[in-house]
Amino acid sequence: MKHLNWRALATMLLLGALSFGARADGGPAHWQPSIDAFVTADRTHPPAPGGVLFIGSSSINFWKSLAQDFPGIPVINRGFGGSDLTDSTYFADRIVWPYKPRLIVMYAGENDINEGAGADQVLAAFQAFIARARQGVPGVPIVYISIKPSIARLSLWPTMQQANERIRAWAATQKNVGFVDVTPPMLDANGKPRPELFRADGLHMTPAGYALWIAALTPVLAAHGFVADSPAQ
Repeated sequence: MKHLNWRALATMLLLGALSFGARADGGPAHWQPSIDAFVTADRTHPPAPGGVLFIGSSSINFWKSLAQDFPGIPVINRGFGGSDLTDSTYFADRIVWPYKPRLIVMYAGENDINEGAGADQVLAAFQAFIARARQGVPGVPIVYISIKPSIARLSLWPTMQQANERIRAWAATQKNVGFVDVTPPMLDANGKPRPELFRADGLHMTPAGYALWIAALTPVLAAHGFVADSPAQ
């Protein structure tokens, strides 16, 4: 492993992740309308470079209060609901590179597991995303929000925990790759997901759920030089 060519490994991971992304729903191409909408919005209101890019699946997409939750921090929301890690990788040249973010915050992997991916596949897909993102934004720090414990997917929680642990362990060996564990505050005293954190579907979060994520991410953003404005008195 000492002489392993990282560029070759990154290409290998990317190709593997993209082929895993060729799902029955048409794979990444399924999301073309969503990506086109982002690009159109970017032409009308181009995001300033150097901000914080939040990217991933529906937990990011539904975070409509993102700018209000981190006031004064230039945030960009590029979540598209139902997407896999591989989808964000596939479209990185359109929804990552143009923004030249100074920090990327990702939530994805939950849908991958729901579609049959194992923990090792999720780790490989995250590694492929990093490699692809950094092709356009060299060295950009990337923070992974742990896969959340949700009521609707409780049967998949053991695999999700394994994926979280794989990513946590790997991130600890990397430069500018972080892992934010949102699991502990989302569980009750019996180790079950707290119902008040979820909408009626048992999958997507209420404002109370996002409040926990805000608390977990605030010090991480600050460590990268992004400090939210104090609320007006």
